[in-house]
Amino acid sequence: MADAGPDHLPPLRETIARHGLGARKSLGQHFLLDLNLTRRIVRAAAPLAGVTVIEIGPGPGGLTRALLESDAAAVVAIERDDRCIAALEELRSVAGGRLSLIAGDALEADCEALAPAPRAIVANLPYNIATPLLIGWLKRIKAYRSLTLMFQKEVADRLTARPGNKTYGRLSVMAQWRAVVRPVLTIPARAFTPPPKVDSAVVSLVPRDDPEPAEWAAMERIGAAAFGQRRKMLRQSLKSLGDAEGLLTETGLPPTARAEEVDVAGFAALARALAARG
Repeated sequence: MADAGPDHLPPLRETIARHGLGARKSLGQHFLLDLNLTRRIVRAAAPLAGVTVIEIGPGPGGLTRALLESDAAAVVAIERDDRCIAALEELRSVAGGRLSLIAGDALEADCEALAPAPRAIVANLPYNIATPLLIGWLKRIKAYRSLTLMFQKEVADRLTARPGNKTYGRLSVMAQWRAVVRPVLTIPARAFTPPPKVDSAVVSLVPRDDPEPAEWAAMERIGAAAFGQRRKMLRQSLKSLGDAEGLLTETGLPPTARAEEVDVAGFAALARALAARG
């Protein structure tokens, strides 16, 4: 909506100064103020026509402004910092009814209840809660059109890593099992206020139409055992689950393989075999 564009609002830095929005380390806050970058993130989330977008931790509203410039049907912003809520009210007042503000903890929010389908999540996630939030969304990934999320680059690298890569691990397997995961954009630390100690990266996750059949709990157990001792061969690392040799024989995986060499289909096969044992 044109009225919600940056030309019709005070500059973000002015908004931050007026509301005393010094970033709080305890909340994992690092504000991204460059509207060129936030617009690139929103473009990566397209198409958004008719979609209600959920944003986590909007802070002073840099990404929120870019979302309101898009053709999204509406934006639901969840923010636990009362100082930021006051700043975001200015944006809501010119958003033509397209922006809803939810004061609260994103870890406790029911995103599906807050936004009608079709829904998507676009967010610069607070570092300290990014992974648990993602795990919760992955469990119910079919409820979302897409997830376009910013993480510490180290976490983003784990999400997109392929078998054989040293960063390939449990998070890689769970994310790529449920979604098509692709890297979008790397953002240097200097782009944030205040700059974090590490670079960040944006990742796109789109639900798979036909994920490998497996139970979530069994996938978690297999992944925890296999990557808990990632340098050991599977015949050793899976012993904690019972008959490791039997599991590997059933799935056709070589007992001398290591976790980082097994693809998502292999982990799903192991999870099915484990679940079949009850």
